[in-house]
Amino acid sequence: MKTGSASALSRRLFLTTSTTAATALTLAPAAVLGRAGQKAPSQKPALAGVGVGGVGFGQLAELEQEGFEIAALCDVDDVYAKKAFDKWPRARRYRDFREMLAAEGDRIDAVYCGTPDHTHALIALAALRRKKHVCCVKPLTRTLHEGRVLLAAAKQAGVATQMTAAPHTTEEPRRLHEWLDAGLLGAVREVHIWSNRPVWPQGMLRPAGEDPVPATLDWKLWLGPAPARPFKDKWPAGSYPLAQLKASLDWVAQYNGVYHPFNFRGWWDFGTGALGDMGCHHFNAVMKALQLGPPARIEATATKVTAETAPLAAIVTYDFPGRGSRPPVRVVWYDGGLQPPRPVELDEPLPEEGAIYIGDEGRLLYSWKGPRFLSAKLAARAKDVPKTLRRRPGTWGEFFQACTGGEPAGCAFDWAVPLTELVLLGNIAIRTGKRLDWDAAAEKFTNHEPANALLAEPYHNGWSLETV
Repeated sequence: MKTGSASALSRRLFLTTSTTAATALTLAPAAVLGRAGQKAPSQKPALAGVGVGGVGFGQLAELEQEGFEIAALCDVDDVYAKKAFDKWPRARRYRDFREMLAAEGDRIDAVYCGTPDHTHALIALAALRRKKHVCCVKPLTRTLHEGRVLLAAAKQAGVATQMTAAPHTTEEPRRLHEWLDAGLLGAVREVHIWSNRPVWPQGMLRPAGEDPVPATLDWKLWLGPAPARPFKDKWPAGSYPLAQLKASLDWVAQYNGVYHPFNFRGWWDFGTGALGDMGCHHFNAVMKALQLGPPARIEATATKVTAETAPLAAIVTYDFPGRGSRPPVRVVWYDGGLQPPRPVELDEPLPEEGAIYIGDEGRLLYSWKGPRFLSAKLAARAKDVPKTLRRRPGTWGEFFQACTGGEPAGCAFDWAVPLTELVLLGNIAIRTGKRLDWDAAAEKFTNHEPANALLAEPYHNGWSLETV
């Protein structure tokens, strides 16, 4: 451990003197000086990345561009992490995030987590308990219990947090929000959301056999709190389940490991399926624009659900109660190539990802290109709706600002936890095949006790949220 090093001392002195200066120079804005315990933008906050191959590599590059210094890199797979090691050769390297946090001490200000879903809670919690700012990929957790633990820890730590879902604070979702608030659609009673995921194997059984673990991979660390299972490198010749997916997704075949890399998403022990992967992106704008709270009922229809993997395709229906003068809303999720019926007003195919808002006065299509009305009359009226909501810089810029004395990020954990809970509740409906009544205040299902066992699942291999 090097927490007593000169660099650690200078970092602590900087933070202390910055706080003192901020008290004295009351005319200077907090965003310039930095709040207590936070860096000013004039000095780069030091960021440690955990899970730096795949999506982690690209997101670390985004964070660096915003102003973070990439100070340390941690990954259980030396080969998968090589491009990150090559890009940031001065960053200190680790395999075990616990060793990284112990060794880095005050040399780092923030931690980024880009690992598979089943290790998010452990890594984020360990960082929060050391009062590090935390940015974590979606979904924030694999179980609802993990989310509640992280939310409490984040409040206690008083640090900046962010989940990397598509933001609700940028131009497109803000415009959607303004149009709905202006009443252009009238009362919104239904929303249909769809995704082209999964683009990885789902609906399959575990392959037999065991392969040698490469020396470059720490399989036990990769498993983390999941039940132990033998390492399996590649699918047997001719049996790769991706063949079930459409030919346009053949590029994914390069990721043909059974579990790692990338294909963890379809396994319940490690991932959260198509809904967990993309639901946080799509539900973010819906929750914000319609001011949705917890659902009262969730029901799912799916192709074959195995004990170990998510299905090839699913439809999940959420019923939300009314909110003040707003009526109840039904939100329906589709994945695996399933989509809602195309609206009669639309002359083109539905996009691969998107949402349709159905109100008393018309319909609106929301996609990665933004919102648009399916009626020329409503589209004309939309031009006159003023922009009343402040636009923010999005996922990476918001996290940087929050770490350097600015306001909390749009998807800070107090928002990310209930957002993640939506997709996790949907997965429980998929896994049980039951119509579930949800009591959010009591944090339990009231009509099917076996579903409550999936709200918090046991940790294995000596891992624990209490001791991390």
